[in-house]
Amino acid sequence: MKSKKIQIEYKHFTKDDELPKHISEIIEKSKEAVQNAYAPYSKFKVGAAVRLESGKIVLGNNQENIAYPSGICAERVALFSAGALYPTEKVIQLAIASEGDLIDEKALLSPCGACRQVMAEVITRQGCSFELIILNPDNSVLLFSKAEDLMPLLFGHE
Repeated sequence: MKSKKIQIEYKHFTKDDELPKHISEIIEKSKEAVQNAYAPYSKFKVGAAVRLESGKIVLGNNQENIAYPSGICAERVALFSAGALYPTEKVIQLAIASEGDLIDEKALLSPCGACRQVMAEVITRQGCSFELIILNPDNSVLLFSKAEDLMPLLFGHE
């Protein structure tokens, strides 16, 4: 028997830290996307912004439905839209922001399992990873240089 260890590496910027320009720009886009979320049931709006290698930015937001679970998360809306509209372009960044009382201000925001699996499929399809940026309720930012750092032991991956 061998014992193995999984480590997750990321940067945590507090609200007082200065963010690199390319990070702050994509966060602002994800915050814009929050405003168009449709979340009448949970009252928890989420926005996502995907930056493609060409520099194009595709927005997505959560879309709820009274017939739960017929809604869809912001991350999947943005990633699926990018794949449908720009199928040959690689995703280089995904930023996520939210507003609402569903999670405590001190909590860390994190994508659900379905969104993580879609991220894994994007990585597989394009043959490389992308940055994952999460704006937390307290305005701190988590930066994963490789999205899979948030997703150890994914289905279908080594």
